[in-house]
Amino acid sequence: MRKASNIDEFLHLLRALVREPSVVGVEDAFFRVLRRELEEYPVKVDRYHGLLVAQGSDPDSVYLSAHVDRHGLLCTGPNEFQYAAFIAGNRGELTGDSVSEQFMELIAGRFDGQRVQAHTPYAGSYCGQGQITRSYVCPRRRNLIFELDGLEFLQPGFPVSFLDRLRVDQNLVSAQLDNVVSVAMLIDLIRSGFQGTALFTAGEEAGRSWRFAVEWFQRHDIQTDRLVVLDTSPFSTLDEVAKQEVVLRNRDSMATFDETLTDQLLGLCERLRIRHRFKDRYVELLNLDRDKPLSIGRTELGRIITATDGMVRGTTLQLPTTSYHTASETAETTSIAAMLRLLRNLCGLPEPS
Repeated sequence: MRKASNIDEFLHLLRALVREPSVVGVEDAFFRVLRRELEEYPVKVDRYHGLLVAQGSDPDSVYLSAHVDRHGLLCTGPNEFQYAAFIAGNRGELTGDSVSEQFMELIAGRFDGQRVQAHTPYAGSYCGQGQITRSYVCPRRRNLIFELDGLEFLQPGFPVSFLDRLRVDQNLVSAQLDNVVSVAMLIDLIRSGFQGTALFTAGEEAGRSWRFAVEWFQRHDIQTDRLVVLDTSPFSTLDEVAKQEVVLRNRDSMATFDETLTDQLLGLCERLRIRHRFKDRYVELLNLDRDKPLSIGRTELGRIITATDGMVRGTTLQLPTTSYHTASETAETTSIAAMLRLLRNLCGLPEPS
């Protein structure tokens, strides 16, 4: 069994993955990068529509899931660019109660001056760089619209990703972390000898990833209460991020999570002295003093539980971050290390030497 990596080795892996574009709806090139990495280890790797699955020698012991897609832009007309998530989702998620929609107005101006790069849709070949000069919410299309300088030649359908590099400043790590950081965690676990099942889904930011996961479980007639979905969890400030190392949930707006598995994670947090917070309880407390309540969020797991009538269920484990849905999303390295430690204990893997 390969020894577990330390945080520096993990950040080296994360730095490499951050540089690989994976705009929601156009994830094929990233899936190929991921497959090449995973095939170096003793796991069975299979690719499905919208999904890549890596299985070890004990695939039913635990199921871990992370989504590979990241936010970006899509060329939709002559020098016209829109937020890719709502294009990929056919605008079917615009119901008003998602965290993404509630953050849209807040983050609209954060992209001004952001460098971007374009790639071909399938092969991922580099096409050029540009810069966002303006971003705003169109009240008629209910989507983020971007004005760019330098990519006027692009044709409709070409993805444009944020020019992203991992930045490490003492205890802070910044990049477009959602959700490449969780992908890196699953790879790190596989490198360390993980023998369960790892699911890498596409289209989460467009509200589609749960379908790909559900189809896989149903295809193989699998029922389980051992699914843990990894993600990031947004907070408004770094001070709020620092109040916990990992984020747990009892439920989201779609479903109640598996109590036994949630309690197992809670017990591990307490035994390992990992500071934690339940996000659903946190939002409920905030809403006591708000006229317009915040959503507790819709997660991939909640959709999976609902779609399978509870035949596939589990819980979530999330990394607290701030500057959500930008190329400067920030987390603490101590939180990343704590989340990896928790996952290694859950999966029976060794600690770094």
